[in-house]
Amino acid sequence: MVRILGLDPSLSSTGWGVIEVENNKLRYVADGFIPTSPKMPLADRLAVIHKALSEVIELYRPEEAAIEQVFLNDNPHSTIKLGMARGVVMLAPALFGISVTEYEPNKIKKAVVGVGKADKHQVETMVKILLPGCRPKNNDSSDALAMAICHNSYRRSSSVKI
Repeated sequence: MVRILGLDPSLSSTGWGVIEVENNKLRYVADGFIPTSPKMPLADRLAVIHKALSEVIELYRPEEAAIEQVFLNDNPHSTIKLGMARGVVMLAPALFGISVTEYEPNKIKKAVVGVGKADKHQVETMVKILLPGCRPKNNDSSDALAMAICHNSYRRSSSVKI
């Protein structure tokens, strides 16, 4: 059995989801999100994300983690802030000795829905089907669970490890 942590980094609401896989059977474990206030200083927001994610890792003890590859935003300021949040989100599992694998958005959608151009609603619907009993807390935690599912699909052949 392996426990996988999916991560959807964001400065405003970082999503996380944990699944277990045994003999290719997926089982929902937990999901959630880490909100931060835009009124807080940037460093404090990043610290909140790191602390909360570290607590999730300590509680659920995943062995592997997956994260979406970065995309470029039209606003360079937003892209930099997302990059900072993403760095913190990648750092947390790494500090626990957990490997972090990156996946392109289309690869995640294809692994979960079967179509690389699927919309968020389609992804969330398939997450609920693939993980019976799962009711994701919000879109961010649903996306994080999708990343964990994707990682399970590609984990044996993945070559983009950090």
